Amino acid sequence: MRITVVSWIVSVLALVGLVAWLGTGVLKFEHHTNMADAAIGGPFSLLDGNGNRVTDKDFRGRYMLIFFGFTHCPDICPTTLLLFNNALGNLGKKASQVAPIFITVDPERDTPKVVGPYVKHFGDRIIGLSGTPEEIAKTTAAYKVYVSKLENENSSLGYMMEHSGFIYLMGPDGKYIAHFPQSIPEQSLTEQIAAHIR
Repeated sequence: MRITVVSWIVSVLALVGLVAWLGTGVLKFEHHTNMADAAIGGPFSLLDGNGNRVTDKDFRGRYMLIFFGFTHCPDICPTTLLLFNNALGNLGKKASQVAPIFITVDPERDTPKVVGPYVKHFGDRIIGLSGTPEEIAKTTAAYKVYVSKLENENSSLGYMMEHSGFIYLMGPDGKYIAHFPQSIPEQSLTEQIAAHIR
């Protein structure tokens, strides 16, 4: 009986130690995978609606509000672009310090001539960018954007693009500041942007 009790105590202590050790590891993992600590963003070189080469350096001195999507998106992308435009409208004079940017994840269909006119349906200030598949892949990788092409033979579109839906706020130096879910309320997005503008 005594041996059983001692074994039980030893087992409990070992379990407590294991949990403590795992807890330390989990805390470290969460810290290192925090979006603010991760390398989000970086140089990009893409094409605007007029076919002009645009890089991240062209926006130095302004905040970049970036969303990745595609023009054949039935709901999330259009509503996010409307959210962009409305939030900028709420910012008043501060809006001039923000460059709202839409980057396609579907360069096969979203050529510069497609993306340019598309974004203007949601606001004159929004900048639509496209590029070669390689350029888009490099940019989505830099921003840690999940992208997957979903074939659908039963659809007239042929395929859809599945992608993560974060809105990124980058600083005047091009570095990551914050990210927001595309479902963020308009007023909240406005307040968040305004709070970061100096």
